[in-house]
Amino acid sequence: MPTPHDIRRATTVDQLTAAGPLFDSPARPEWAERFLSAAGHHMFLAYADDRPVGFITGIEMLHPDKGVEMCLYELGVAEPYRRRGIARALIAALTALCEERGCYDLWVGVDLDNAGALATYRATGAVGAGGCAVLVWDFERRSS
Repeated sequence: MPTPHDIRRATTVDQLTAAGPLFDSPARPEWAERFLSAAGHHMFLAYADDRPVGFITGIEMLHPDKGVEMCLYELGVAEPYRRRGIARALIAALTALCEERGCYDLWVGVDLDNAGALATYRATGAVGAGGCAVLVWDFERRSS
């Protein structure tokens, strides 16, 4: 699906560090390198005026009896660029990659009170798959 947005596949550490303001914390070069070199890890960046203004990450998971599925791990668009179709364009790039790679589905976990995210995902064809709980083993807190 053609898009008027400048969406590019992230392939270098410099691209990820330049996108740092979009993330929860600045990208660490060693983690960026590890992300880029890990099989099944994907990131697309949206650009405006040759600056990153949005991103989406997908992580492939393979299971012996199911095949490959993709987790939409994170999606973000800088505040001044929201409501311009950038998130939809990023999702379109990731769904096209899923089809190219033969994934049987793409899924995302979303907080039920995040109306904006829910509306964005539903507008791009995602449907609810029932409620679920997210449980976390927080290793970082255990070690402190």
